[in-house]
Formats: sequence, structure tokens, C-alpha cells
Amino acid sequence: MNVYDFDKTIYDGDASLDFWKYSIKKQPLLLSYLPHQVLSAALFKFKLISRKEFKQRFFSFLKSLHTLNLVDFWDQHQSKIKPWYLEQKKSDDLIISASPEFILKEMTDRLQIPLIGTKMDEKTGKITGENCRGEEKVRRFKKQYQDASINQFYSDSHSDTPLKLLAKESFLVKKDQLSPWI
Repeated sequence: MNVYDFDKTIYDGDASLDFWKYSIKKQPLLLSYLPHQVLSAALFKFKLISRKEFKQRFFSFLKSLHTLNLVDFWDQHQSKIKPWYLEQKKSDDLIISASPEFILKEMTDRLQIPLIGTKMDEKTGKITGENCRGEEKVRRFKKQYQDASINQFYSDSHSDTPLKLLAKESFLVKKDQLSPWI
């Protein structure tokens, strides 16, 4: 099994930010959440709130989103899946991402690969359980795939070191460049 992070790894950008921008274009009044989001980012930066709390505050705009159209979103953003991934994609690949599952699910369904991501209520932005990042990715992987091993792991971030340590071979991804992660 090969395991991939999503944002900035097989996807050129951050799907959560792209979804937020897409939502703003469809519903400009969502910009009223921007001061709250900026304040939350500052509180997180100064370690006054957790990453999970920041993420929930950022996604609070979902409460005012009239229509959640992820088919249209991915119709517009599917081209951002990196060609190198599409060329090596295998049927037993797995995506593990800190992004909300509800955002990525349409795309991973199109790719016909399973997904483990942050479980978030798509109507409120509240996270169920923990943010799927760092050690939480390992816990979720082991819970869902007890007997599986990771042949190759790909990520753009050192926060994924816990998953790297499970893999036989790991790669750091910077833009479209893959390099062995030693």
C-alpha cells in the first residue's frame, strides 16, 4: 500500500483554502466571517488556541453556506491533482489528510481510492474526534488498517514524520519534485 498526504502533495495547493475561496465567490457575504477567521489565526499563532479550535473557528462559515456543491467545486479543481501522482496511481493507494473528509471525499471517490481525513460536520465546522494530523494520522491508519504496511509514503510536511516512520520508503514532495525523505 502506498499512502499519500493530499494538500501540497498530490494536490497543487490547499483544498480547504480553495474551497473557502470557491464558497466566497458563490456567496460573497461569507466574507463577514473574515475578521473572526483572522483573529482566530492570530490566537493560534500565539498558541492561545489549539489547531483544532482554530480549524473549527475558520470553518464556522459553513453555518451560513446556503449550498454545499462539492461536485461543482471538484469539477473546477480536479485539474490541480498533480500529473506525477496520476501517472503512478495504484488501486490500493490511500489518502490520509488533515483536511476535512467532506471536502476531499468527492475527489477521492473520483480517484477511486480510500480516504482518512478530519471528521468535520459540514453544516457547523465542528470537528468530531481529533484533527487528523501528526500522530493522529498514525492512530487512524492503524485503527482502520491493522495488518497493513506502508510501502511508500509521500508528504510535503515534516508534521507527517510519524507516518514516515511506518513506511518502508518515504518521499518529500516540493511542488512537483520528489526526493527521498531520510
